[in-house]
Amino acid sequence: MFSLTALVLAACGSDQGSGDDIELVYVAWDSEIASTNVISQVLEEAGYEVTMTQVEQGPMWSSVATGDADGFVAAWLPNDMASSYEEYGDEMVELGANLEGAITGLAVPTYMEDVNSIEDLTPEHIDSITGIDGGAGVMMATEQVISDYELDIELTASSDAIMTAALGDSYENQEPIVVTAWQPHWMFNTYDLKFLDDPKGVYESEGEIRTMVREGLEEDKPGAYQILSNFYWEPDDMNEIMLEISQDGVAPEEAAANWIESNRDKVDEWLEGAE
Repeated sequence: MFSLTALVLAACGSDQGSGDDIELVYVAWDSEIASTNVISQVLEEAGYEVTMTQVEQGPMWSSVATGDADGFVAAWLPNDMASSYEEYGDEMVELGANLEGAITGLAVPTYMEDVNSIEDLTPEHIDSITGIDGGAGVMMATEQVISDYELDIELTASSDAIMTAALGDSYENQEPIVVTAWQPHWMFNTYDLKFLDDPKGVYESEGEIRTMVREGLEEDKPGAYQILSNFYWEPDDMNEIMLEISQDGVAPEEAAANWIESNRDKVDEWLEGAE
C-alpha cells in the first residue's frame, strides 16, 4: 500500500523533466519553513516554477535520492541527520553548507537555576521531555541521551508548533519544562533559555545545515543548481524570518519576501551565474 506522502511525491515528481519546474521538500520545522520559502522565491525570481512539499525527515531524503524531488536545504549535519545521510547521501549531490553554527540539544528556561546539565535531570525536576516529530534527528539523539545518561524520564513526540506552544505556556507560568531544541530558532530570541551541558557529546555542538539535490540536476537545470549551490546565509538571517512569522503573525511567504527585499545584495550573490 502506498502512503499519502509517497503518492504526493510521485505526483509532484511526474513533470521532473520540465526545465522550469523545481520541487523542494522540507520538514515542518520553523527553521526549514523559513529557508525553503526564501530559496523558493529566489528560484522563482530566476524563472522557475517551484513546488514546496512538506514531508517528514525520512521521505525528505528518500524522495531526492530517488529523483522524485529536486532537493532540500534542510540537512542538519554531521550528527543530527547522520542516519539519513548514511542511508541516502551517496545517492544524491551535496552542495555544502547553507548555514553554519547550528546547535541541537535539550533546553530549559533560565529560571530552572538548578538544572544546567543533562546529568541534572531527574523526575524531581521533570517527568518528560517535550519533543517534536518522532522521525527527527534531534529526537533520535534524545532517545540515545535518555539511554546513555540513564535518565528516568520519558520523551514525548509532538511537533515544532506544539512543542513551542507548550514552552510558551510553561514559561508564562514559570513552570519547569525541558524541550528538544535547536539553534537557529526564534524561541531563543523570545524566551530566556539555556542549552543543557552534554558531557557525553551526543548532540550537535558545531553543526551546519547543508543543501542536497538529486543526481542530474546540474545537467537538467543548471541555473537552479547554481542558485542552490550559491545559497548561504547566517543564523541571524533565519531568525529574522522566524521571528516575524512567530511573533508578528506574518505568513511565511510574506516574511520571506520581506527578508529578500531587505537583503538584496545577498540575494543577488545567490543569483550570480544562474543565467
